[in-house]
Amino acid sequence: MTDPAAPSERSSAMHIGEVAARTSLSLRSLRHWDEVGLLHPSGRSDGGFRLYQESDVEKILVIRRMKPLGFTLEQMKAVLDDTETLRDPATDAEARRTARARVDAIRTEAVERRAALARQLDMADEFLELITREAGAD
Repeated sequence: MTDPAAPSERSSAMHIGEVAARTSLSLRSLRHWDEVGLLHPSGRSDGGFRLYQESDVEKILVIRRMKPLGFTLEQMKAVLDDTETLRDPATDAEARRTARARVDAIRTEAVERRAALARQLDMADEFLELITREAGAD
């Protein structure tokens, strides 16, 4: 399938290598996310290469930020879908309320997960202090 984008959009399209470099992600991760349906590139070149737009990069960065918090691929996909629903001016009020409720719930969960990571980081810092003291004691 060729890129359906308009010529001006095609010129701003990025190949997977550029996207990987910009997002500090591996080509493997980006390909995997496409294969499992988490994030499809906006188009394909005539040669079949993945082509990404700036909006794809923004979504990739959302995913990258969710990864350290341990969210599943399904949760990441739901967040992407819900944020698109919220951004779409044609979304009806009920769909907007539902999407907002799910985004609020995932935000609450993200806050809790971040707090747990902060506690782990504090413990790691304590360990480093301890081991540094021990290494200095002769």
